[in-house]
Amino acid sequence: MPSTTDTASTAAAKRGRPGYDQQSVLLIAVDVFNRHGYDATSMGILAENLGISKSAIYHHVPSKGDLLKLALDHALGGLEAILEQPEAMSGPADARLEFVLRQTVAVLVERLPFVTLLLRLRGNTEIERDALERRRAFDHEVAGLISAARDEGSLRQDIDPRTVTRLLFGTINSIVEWYKPGGSLSPEKLADDVITIAFDGLHAPR
Repeated sequence: MPSTTDTASTAAAKRGRPGYDQQSVLLIAVDVFNRHGYDATSMGILAENLGISKSAIYHHVPSKGDLLKLALDHALGGLEAILEQPEAMSGPADARLEFVLRQTVAVLVERLPFVTLLLRLRGNTEIERDALERRRAFDHEVAGLISAARDEGSLRQDIDPRTVTRLLFGTINSIVEWYKPGGSLSPEKLADDVITIAFDGLHAPR
């Protein structure tokens, strides 16, 4: 007679196509969302890309919206966790800012498809609007670090902190459009280059 464990394992295997779990479904879904756009992606398109029926997808997640929420939580969770690190919470403001920017690049590269999806949101659904609000809160914290560094005298004071924030994140966010993981430019060198441009500019050292 099969054990309870064996019975449970068999039941679990029947809930989805072998080789797929929620995470693997999510990875493929994010790729499809990024290629077609979330709004234009139907469960039928997802099923076609997964090679399973639409009903099989529902064994993993209740809806397309749940896939979007899982993906955005993964992207935003990585960003929000940066602000909870000791290096982001204490010390000179410019050092904290540098840490946050460097780690933001690291999260972007590590979770590239997920952050790409986040940056392409249009705010058409409640899930998207909630994610955009969380992203704005993150940007607000960074703007606060910029203002604090200005007040400490470590950053120039002739540029509005809001402009600095937009320019910094414009630079960092553009990475999703051209960076190729596994290429000659390592994530560490990429972060170094972003920090150099942000803090030292393009002028050669004198």
